[in-house]
Amino acid sequence: MSDNNPLSQLPDRLQSVAAEPWSQLASHPSLQDSSLAQELCRVLAISDFVADHLTRRPEWLEILVEQGDITTSYPQGCYADKLASRLSEVDDETQMQLLLRRFRNYEMVRLIWRDLTRRADMRETTRDLSSLADACIDETLKWLYPRATKRWGVPLSGADAQPQQLVVMGMGKLGANELNLSSDIDLMFCFPSSGETDHPTQSLENQDFFIRLGQKLIQALDNHSAEGFVFRVDMRLRPFGSAGPLAVSFTAMEHYYQDQGRDWERYAMIKARPVAGDIVAGEQLLQQLRPFVYRKYIDFSAFESLREMKLMINREVRRKGLEQNVKLGSGGIREVEFIAQAFQLIRGGRDLALQQRELLNILPLLPEYVGMPESAVQELVEAYVFLRNTEHAIQAIADKQTQELPDDPQGQARIALAMGFADWDSFQQQLVRHRQAVSQHFADVIAPAEAEGELSEAVDEGEWKALINDELDQDQALSFLTRKGFADAPSALQQLQSLQQSRAMQMLQQVAKTRLLHVLPALLEAAGQCSNAEVTLERVLLLIQAVLRRSAYLVLLAENPGAMQQLVRLCSSSAWFAAQLSKQPVLLDELIDPRTLFTPPDKARLQAELAQQLLRVPEDDMEQLMETLRYFHHAHVLRVAASDITGALPLMKVSDYLTWLAETLLEAVLQSAWRMLTEKHGVPMRVVGEPCDPDFIVVGYGKMGGIELSYGSDLDLVFIHDADPDLNTNGDKSVPNPVFFNRLGQKMIHFLNTFTPSGQLYEIDMRLRPSGNSGLLVSGLRAFKQYQQKEAWTWEHQALVRARVVAGSPSLAKRFKQARAELLSQPRDRAVLLEQVCSMREKMREHLGSRATDTSGSFDLKQDRGGIVDIEFMVQFMVLNHACEYPDLLTYTDNIRILDGIEANGLMSAEKTELLRDAYRVLRSVGHRQALQEQSSSVVADEELTQYRQQVAGIWDEVMC
Repeated sequence: MSDNNPLSQLPDRLQSVAAEPWSQLASHPSLQDSSLAQELCRVLAISDFVADHLTRRPEWLEILVEQGDITTSYPQGCYADKLASRLSEVDDETQMQLLLRRFRNYEMVRLIWRDLTRRADMRETTRDLSSLADACIDETLKWLYPRATKRWGVPLSGADAQPQQLVVMGMGKLGANELNLSSDIDLMFCFPSSGETDHPTQSLENQDFFIRLGQKLIQALDNHSAEGFVFRVDMRLRPFGSAGPLAVSFTAMEHYYQDQGRDWERYAMIKARPVAGDIVAGEQLLQQLRPFVYRKYIDFSAFESLREMKLMINREVRRKGLEQNVKLGSGGIREVEFIAQAFQLIRGGRDLALQQRELLNILPLLPEYVGMPESAVQELVEAYVFLRNTEHAIQAIADKQTQELPDDPQGQARIALAMGFADWDSFQQQLVRHRQAVSQHFADVIAPAEAEGELSEAVDEGEWKALINDELDQDQALSFLTRKGFADAPSALQQLQSLQQSRAMQMLQQVAKTRLLHVLPALLEAAGQCSNAEVTLERVLLLIQAVLRRSAYLVLLAENPGAMQQLVRLCSSSAWFAAQLSKQPVLLDELIDPRTLFTPPDKARLQAELAQQLLRVPEDDMEQLMETLRYFHHAHVLRVAASDITGALPLMKVSDYLTWLAETLLEAVLQSAWRMLTEKHGVPMRVVGEPCDPDFIVVGYGKMGGIELSYGSDLDLVFIHDADPDLNTNGDKSVPNPVFFNRLGQKMIHFLNTFTPSGQLYEIDMRLRPSGNSGLLVSGLRAFKQYQQKEAWTWEHQALVRARVVAGSPSLAKRFKQARAELLSQPRDRAVLLEQVCSMREKMREHLGSRATDTSGSFDLKQDRGGIVDIEFMVQFMVLNHACEYPDLLTYTDNIRILDGIEANGLMSAEKTELLRDAYRVLRSVGHRQALQEQSSSVVADEELTQYRQQVAGIWDEVMC
């Protein structure tokens, strides 16, 4: 190939990549300048996006060159001027969207060309990208607003009837003028004040007007067509996330951040910037919110908040294998951002110079304001620029939102060329140096110093390695294992030899073998120190086998001796705990921080944590959403179990936490299912002209209703709506209300029941709904009441005693609570009620209890005479028999507090109710212990259990006669 041919200047691997598009463009008259020709050839070799667009529209090449768009920087306002001029000639929404996409694609070709050839440095590229986004948002809004006011009227403030404009707040990288080449844009919509539009016949509340306008804006920017999209729009940073209204008033914004704003929202608000609409009003709002973001005092809690956020990201990195992600991986872009923003949150309230959005403006200030060494700042700046350029090179290839380094030779050659390196290895060496520097500075500033584990001091590493490598003879191995605490040394040796001889070990790569040899001695040492050493060893080795092919978890244990210690301790105490970790090794992350491991969060913190994690999930990615929900569930159940095993939580608190967790997940599942269905079908109408809000509830029965969940409990649920069955949803693909709610129930069950790689969320039992499995999946409230009044069996009313709303509409929850009270407080014939309750109990004992022929002395904690169900049936009988006289018996749904009410109303002596409460707690506690050891509810009763069983049976004989 001729040296004059620009292709010859490319690496051999990339010449064939550029050859085809170059052959179509090489003769273009705009390429007389040989330097431009060489630049284009380089860009074509790297970017499929540019190659595709220029070969489809070669006239763009002439415009880029002849108008000087390639060779000159745009002046401020250029994007807005160009786009406004073009939009002024369009009056059709379809044509408007087409114009936007072509405008964006042309400008992206220019930006990528200038970035890859370094005609623009990183800061110019990010500023230009942000300006492009600003222009697309603002000019589109200006196009849409007059058309919206023509249809619905001008929104006016309630007090002085002043016209209102939407304020579009740019968050994240857009807010900081730091957009990358294929970034989505995080937006929030708000407006100055409440009021209504001035349309004479179709007036709307201001909020409704701006929600509709916002939806139109999102569609214009985000909808995908043959021409692609303008920008992907993410609205989940708004107050209450996906569950909140799309647009809110300034007053609502202030109240939200004052009352409910969380630490991560402070972090997000640092970069907030009004990007479209009423910019002046947006700046005023930010001034009002400033005290939330920047505290007047020096606030070191920011370290802890950012540390927790980074730990969450690290878990995600390990779970998804994102170690090669230049943004989220160790030493990546996010760590540089965290360093700067930590000091902004800590000192920004006192040092106003730190109240800036752009990271490269903040880093140079750190030596003066926080004492960071100049050399450290210089390393961080250089690393950040290098990492952002790498990110742009990755995204320039195909205009995809990714920060993953390619693992194929062609992709690697493209990145090396874009970054100015002769080959991939040279690039990698520089990248590793930058990432190591960032990681070290991040650790110095934010990451906590790892506590040195006590294990390392006592580990005879050399002897353990000799044993593991089969370098000891039989007698030496047995003697060593005995000395290390294994009473049954032959069994322990057999387990280790089985591991060595397993197929997984034989297939292990050298790097994983090295990691295993690094961590195994300390694990074995710790197992030998347990009272049940051989059992502990078996459980720990089961986990080791599960992670052999994902050796990053071995590194996690090696680098976190505290986590290793917790692992051995908890596996020693619980077969269930060990099995859970073996099935889901990703949960090892939860062992790192004992502060979170042994202090499960309350419901409010659970909701906040889940909301934050769901922000990371694209709303249309069902698979990732289901995996995120399952990981959240598994992780928090593990935390509860850790606290339970170690005695940090009493039984009642264990059930409280497990129930709160289920409620939090049900709310999230309902919100997601509702959003998906309303996007497709519109919102169901409660009555004519009044949309549902959502007028749907999830009612928990059994252990869920009674706040008594245990490990592995299924959820007994009933779904109820209160919308007119003769009306339809209000969307383009409208369906009757009953069809919508039935699909909503099905969607929720799919979320909860489906097996994914992370298992089920919960097993769902819907048999307690009206007419059981033959009945409708979702009942209307009226139909539910009619069924309970006219058709329900007594056992269904017993079940209703423990029923409560666990998710859904607060207003419908009140109506259900009233209906439940009316149903349960009906006068009943005591003799008939007693016969029906006792008859059902006998059937259950016959089918579910221990066999009469059983001579082992086993006692089924739940079903045998004197067990848990006897106490539950007595409580339910008392409620059904006396609620008409004592309505306060219906206040609670858990047995302990109902027994309190029975005692308070003089329906049973204090001595008997106290005995039943004690027996109930003890029996459930033993059941918990059995579950944690993966054993059934049948036990051989000791003296204490036998005594409780006899006393419960005696009270049954007195009460149920």
